[in-house]
Order: sequence, then C-alpha cells, then structure tokens
Amino acid sequence: MYTFVVRDENSSVYAEVSRLLLATGHWKRLRRDNPRFNLMLGERNRLPFGRLVKTSPELSESCTWFPESYVIYPTNLKTPVAPAQNGIQLPVSNSRTDEREFFLASYNRKKEDGEGNVWIAKSSAGAKGEGILISSEASELLDFIDNQGQVHVIQKYLERPLLLEPGHRKFDIRSWVLVDHQYNIYLYREGVLRTASEPYHVDNFQDKTCHLTNHCIQKEFSKNYGKYEEGNEMFFEEFNQYLSSALNITLESGILTQIKHIIRSCLLSVEPAISTRYLPYQSFQLFGFDFMVDEELRVWLIEVNGAPACAQKLYAELCQGIVDIAISSVFPPPDTEQVPQPAAFIKL
Repeated sequence: MYTFVVRDENSSVYAEVSRLLLATGHWKRLRRDNPRFNLMLGERNRLPFGRLVKTSPELSESCTWFPESYVIYPTNLKTPVAPAQNGIQLPVSNSRTDEREFFLASYNRKKEDGEGNVWIAKSSAGAKGEGILISSEASELLDFIDNQGQVHVIQKYLERPLLLEPGHRKFDIRSWVLVDHQYNIYLYREGVLRTASEPYHVDNFQDKTCHLTNHCIQKEFSKNYGKYEEGNEMFFEEFNQYLSSALNITLESGILTQIKHIIRSCLLSVEPAISTRYLPYQSFQLFGFDFMVDEELRVWLIEVNGAPACAQKLYAELCQGIVDIAISSVFPPPDTEQVPQPAAFIKL
C-alpha cells in the first residue's frame, strides 16, 4: 500500500488526482502533516514570470515569441534593487533586479519611432484578473505599480491580436504541460480558448472585458458572457473547424507546431533550475502555458502558471494522464507489469 499527503487543499487538479489514487485501492491518504509518505501533492516550482526566456543568453537572443517584458519593484517595498546589466538574472540568483530604467528607455524609443506603445502591468501574485493595468502612458503604469505594494511585470501589449468572429473578440489559449521525474515533457492533446464577450477596441483601456479573457472578469462584468461560447470556452476541435473555414489553415500546422516549439524551448532553458533528476527525491509538475496569436498567426507566450486549473470537462482525462505518466511510473500498481502511456498526452 502506497501513501500520500496533500499539502495544497485548494488545487482542484490535486483533488481529482487524489480521488483517482484512492479509487485504485493501492493508495492511502494520510494527514497533511504526516512526515512519512510515498507521495506529496502540493509544493511546486514557480517559474519566475518575466525571467523565463532570459535564463540563457542563447535563448534570449533568438527568442521571437515572448513579448518584451520588464520586472518592476514598487518604490515602497524599501528593497535595495539594482539595474540589470544584461536583462533579468538567472532564476537561481537571489538578487532583486528592477528594470524600470530599461522599460523607460524602450518606451521612449518606441514613442520616438511612432511604434505601437501600449503596455500591460501584471502583478506577479495576481489572480482572477486583479492587479492589472493596460496603458500607453509610462508614468501611469509606474505610478500604478508603486501604489500596489507588489512586484509587477510590465509587458508589451499585443495590439494586433487574431480576433474571433462573430464579435471581433480576443482570446487566449491555455495548454497543459506535464513534466515527469525524468524531465520528459508531455503536452496534453486538448486545450481551451478563453474568449472575450465584447468586441476588441485597442484604444479603450478602461473596458477590461474587451481586453482580458479572464473567466472571472468576463463572468462578472460582461453582459454578453456566454453569448458566443458556453462559459466563454472554445475547445480545440471547434477552434480547428474555425481556422479551417475562416483562414484555410489547420490548428496543427498553423498554431500547435509553434506552441510545441515554445514549450520545449522554455522548459529546457530552466531545466537546471527546477529538475530534481539527480536529487534524493523525484518530482513531477503540471504547468499551464498561456498563449496568444497575433493577426499574422504568430504565437506568443504570455505566461506560465505553476498550479493551473482545468476546464471542468477535461479533469478526468487530464488527471488520469498525470496518474499514469507521473505517478504510476514511479509507484507501479502491483497487478500490472507496465503502465501504458495514455494517448491524451503527447511527448515532446
């Protein structure tokens, strides 16, 4: 009999994994403070947002799929910070690096050149669409961050996104990625588009419902929530049909090929910092990769989440894949010789 503890009671994914483990009859759940167990669900790596791409000079110089981003510390944190020398420091570094001057230099250059100069400030600890400001004014963005008391990332806003019709609406794409104890990378075959309910207007920054596809914002503030898609969610099969009819491309050739490349590049770049392959314990992690597509069909990585939620209809298959790939490969069921790899995941 194997034993496990759950240290993150708020994770719906871990709740479903726990249910599946108990259903096998080979696992027993212990109290969360029990010091002896085979498996712990809860503690996780947090990929330092805004630092992901710059973890290696080779990656940062060749990266064309990550919007220009800067880490800004509020002045009221009273934390000594120093300007970055060559972008953001490695995640293994404990130095706190403020990139305010680098942001201002880039902002002013774009302003002089007449380029699009809309930016988005996002809290590093934000959730449910909170701690976000979209603006074309550098002073407004920096004042906003200084009044928040939390570290923010200022990221170049994608002003020309691919839009869904009908409705002329924004969307982003959530993909789930599993990294097992040997640092094999698996992409869940299903994904979901989180869609806006209101038409996109690049010059109206006050109406968050046309800019942010966050479920909580759409549900609370949009009068058209659910008008186009149930729960403002579109799954890959429907998206593939849309791409075929509207743009004469397939999801695989037009979008997923880029997504797979970005995922591998990101996770391989941070492998030295998060892999436990040579440590006395083994680990796995599920990541949520969020992407956007611009009007030229280029895919952009927006952020990576270390504890992603999942669309309700996908929980059973996704979590069964986690059990089969990441857990049963280390703790095999006593009545099976080899655990089959589920078709729900694609090894990258």
